[in-house]
Amino acid sequence: MTISPFQALACPLDGIPLQNDGVSWRCPSGHAFDIAGCGYTHLLPVQNKRSRDPGDSREMVAARRRFLNAGFYQPLAAALSQAALADLPVTASCLDAGCGEGYYLRQLAAATGERQALALLGLDISKWAVLSAARQDKRPNWVVGSNARLPVQPGMLDRVLCIFGFPVYAEFARVLRPGGLLLQLDAGPDHLRELRAIIYPSLKPERPAALPAAASFAALGSESIGYSLDLCGGEPIADLLAMTPHLYRANAERRALAAQLTALSVSVDVRLSCFRRQASR
Repeated sequence: MTISPFQALACPLDGIPLQNDGVSWRCPSGHAFDIAGCGYTHLLPVQNKRSRDPGDSREMVAARRRFLNAGFYQPLAAALSQAALADLPVTASCLDAGCGEGYYLRQLAAATGERQALALLGLDISKWAVLSAARQDKRPNWVVGSNARLPVQPGMLDRVLCIFGFPVYAEFARVLRPGGLLLQLDAGPDHLRELRAIIYPSLKPERPAALPAAASFAALGSESIGYSLDLCGGEPIADLLAMTPHLYRANAERRALAAQLTALSVSVDVRLSCFRRQASR
């Protein structure tokens, strides 16, 4: 297999193709974006930030890295990789839109066949997530950016992954080639139900995930992935809680209750949906 960085980036300020000069990405308009020493590039203009340090915190990213690298969500990564690699062209490109610390792209790279050449791009709004991803695998291109305005040239991707993320379907449609696939992982109604029962006084029904506009995407089907996860010891339980929004929505009493746990069995309930980019009419 050949895993390489995705190169068809676009300037986040004016959309013009960027060129890599070895130390930065530059566009003909004169905008330049330095490549950090560990290999990632910051392509989120300050005017597009909603806070000084958007996205997951350093602590959330560290918790997610420990939890995912322990293999607890490996069945999800395996199902996603299988769907992404099915009928993939020999030379192809893939974006993980909301890549976090890069676990799912690393798993995809590991599952790629020997004759496959795959260019990978991981994007996240959290600089801490992208920094962690870049330190763990140098092969993909890692960028700090936003799904609201992807720094990618139009029609250059064969796959877009959106994993427990914030889909922006107009942008996904813009950057996918006709016939390219969007693969989306979303929490099902029973996902982490046992943990949520500890955190919240009462459980609210899960909201159904939004679906792409019919004009841009055709639904190819979905599958549910479910299993029971037995967590032993305080650290994996604390990491699971810290890597989700539930920790910050709980009051002090509920957080203290969760902190006392030394064993927990939780349900994993996830839906994997696949959509094909329709040709423009």
